[in-house]
Amino acid sequence: MADIDDGIAGAVLANSPNAVVAFDRDQTVLVWNDAAERLFGWSAGEVVGRRPPIIPEELTAEHNAVLERVRTGGQVSLRTRRFRRDGTLLDVRVDTSALRYGTAVVGFVSVHHLSQDEEAAHRREARRAHLVRRLTDVVADINAERELPAVLDRIAASLTELTGADAGGFVQIEGEMLRLVSGYKLPPDLRGATSDLRKSLVDRLLRTGRTVMLETGEKRCLDDLVWSKLPGLHTIALGLAAVGGRPYGALYALFAKGKAGHLELEVLELLAGHAGIAVGNAMAYQDAVRQRAHERAIFDASADGIAVLDQEGRVLRWNPAAGELTGYPADKVIGEFPPFELPDPGRKLTFQLVSGRWLDVVSAEIEETGEVVVDFRDVTQAKELEEAKDLFLATTSHELRTPITVVRGFASMLDARWDKLSDDERRAAVHTIAERAGSLGNLMDHLLLGARAGADELPIRMESFDLAARVKAATLGLPSLSDRHTVEVVLPAEGLPPVIGDQVATEIVLGQLLENAFKYSPDGGLIRVEAWAEKRHVVLVVDDEGVGISPADHDRIFERFVQADSGDRRRFGGVGLGLYIVRSLARAQGGEISAHPRDGGGTRMRLVLAIAPTPPSTSLGPHPILD
Repeated sequence: MADIDDGIAGAVLANSPNAVVAFDRDQTVLVWNDAAERLFGWSAGEVVGRRPPIIPEELTAEHNAVLERVRTGGQVSLRTRRFRRDGTLLDVRVDTSALRYGTAVVGFVSVHHLSQDEEAAHRREARRAHLVRRLTDVVADINAERELPAVLDRIAASLTELTGADAGGFVQIEGEMLRLVSGYKLPPDLRGATSDLRKSLVDRLLRTGRTVMLETGEKRCLDDLVWSKLPGLHTIALGLAAVGGRPYGALYALFAKGKAGHLELEVLELLAGHAGIAVGNAMAYQDAVRQRAHERAIFDASADGIAVLDQEGRVLRWNPAAGELTGYPADKVIGEFPPFELPDPGRKLTFQLVSGRWLDVVSAEIEETGEVVVDFRDVTQAKELEEAKDLFLATTSHELRTPITVVRGFASMLDARWDKLSDDERRAAVHTIAERAGSLGNLMDHLLLGARAGADELPIRMESFDLAARVKAATLGLPSLSDRHTVEVVLPAEGLPPVIGDQVATEIVLGQLLENAFKYSPDGGLIRVEAWAEKRHVVLVVDDEGVGISPADHDRIFERFVQADSGDRRRFGGVGLGLYIVRSLARAQGGEISAHPRDGGGTRMRLVLAIAPTPPSTSLGPHPILD
């Protein structure tokens, strides 16, 4: 074991870059390593066993004082001078310490450094410290950037500043290709240039398993590289940048005038490591920005009202739909409590705003922040439809019960008292039964048409027909139906052009419009039917002087189970399907129906149908041959 220890000690001394001299208490040399031979010029064989001939006479007292100080403890570092064999004096720094055996001092060890080497080392360390400080500032600047292109440009520029390179670039690994995504002091046309990864220096670097490498013109020809456009290029320093533990790209420091050494490689390695972090941060920031943009787009475009509340329940965010649904714009509610009651998380609350709009409201808490997300949607139409269906069922039951009761009563009377009734009484009973059965039939027709219209299954046959003839047929017997109403039909003397549509559907539409005109003008008045051609359409209007329709209901009356006023069902009867069927039949023919107020009271119903296209003229002459 002692032999091994001696061998290791000898190897350390032999390979030390500093001159090591060991001597006993009488200052007889015990050890004189190879570096000492190179520094002072005497071989070990010439000085071992004698006093070293390196101390000038005038410095003997200084040397002895150092040994005395070392003997009493500690180490002394002294800048002084020593002889070389050729008689020249060397400026050196000598670090002297005691050589002990147990507690006894048996000798001394002096390590000699040339002052000029020391100064160079100090300069290198000072420069290294400066570069590290500058690198810290550069890294802070790079990390302050958020856009990836700006980060890459900043890295390329910093690369030349820190390494002294004449130009720099950042290449990104894209599958089996490399792309120059940023450059500094490089020809502009190089940006975006690509090359094969497998034939690149990056590939060679990846294969070595290291993070930096140096390539010079002495090792290989650099003319075949894309960087050869840089005049005088002689050295390339390469540093690998990794993002998320995987190679992302590489930094190229290009030297055409300057030189690259170990310090430049060290700085490049540090910068490449920080570059990977900065690129990763920029990519994460961009992902976050995109995510926020997506969330903002969803938040702003949502048809539901969405609000975000802080821990105190005050509004932090309020999307446009929230303003439309509640009537409160964002600037009125941000920082305030929401203008409606909130349900407990996980529950749904349905309530009606002062405006009459119904909302379904749900909420959920964000555990990480304590904020609450509130979602509310307009359920007014569903609520009205639900109420309308309930009212429809009640009304339909009433509409059915009345004629059925009458039919049942008269049928029972005929069954029980047939022989006791006169012929006129029997005829009157049968007439009443027939009339009520007709009412039932009409009601069933409305229900069937309403169901088909809701399923888009209306039987429509498009053809050209004469609307004027249909109007005359529909109004033919109307004057005799009521002594309180006057019916007036106004058609152009030259007639109407044929329209395209379904005759039967149009007859149903006309019948319903006329029936409504009579029903909703219980006090009588003029019912006026007029039609005229207008550009490519024929317009037909039915005017009455009845109760009219409020402006807010001009569109709603064409919905299923809706009448202008909920009390209208009791007053006028019906199930609220007539105008829904009318609009469905009109649109199925390519037409349109709308309701308008009349000056002086009453309603105008306006039906528009398309004029039928004119058929092409025929000729008895020869027909052209079609290929």
